[in-house]
Amino acid sequence: MDIKLYVGNLSFSTTEDDLRDLFAQAGTVTSVNVIRHRDSGRSRGFAFVEMSTQVEAETAISMFSDYLLDNREIRVNIARPREERSDRRRGGRRRS
Repeated sequence: MDIKLYVGNLSFSTTEDDLRDLFAQAGTVTSVNVIRHRDSGRSRGFAFVEMSTQVEAETAISMFSDYLLDNREIRVNIARPREERSDRRRGGRRRS
């Protein structure tokens, strides 16, 4: 089962290939997804990297947490499930 890692504090110039090459040092990388702004296409400064095993994911965390990449200390953690967002149009304050 693939283990998804959150990689934060990325430089806007860091690419998926950069991350794939880096994380391959810790094991088999099954996917890399740099998160981008919907409108501009510019990186939002974080990504998700999937490793093929728990052991490889833990190795990647220990190797690359606070690692200097493109002059930024990156953060690497197990990705948490996305939290539900409330619909701001409903249930908000009503104007009188």
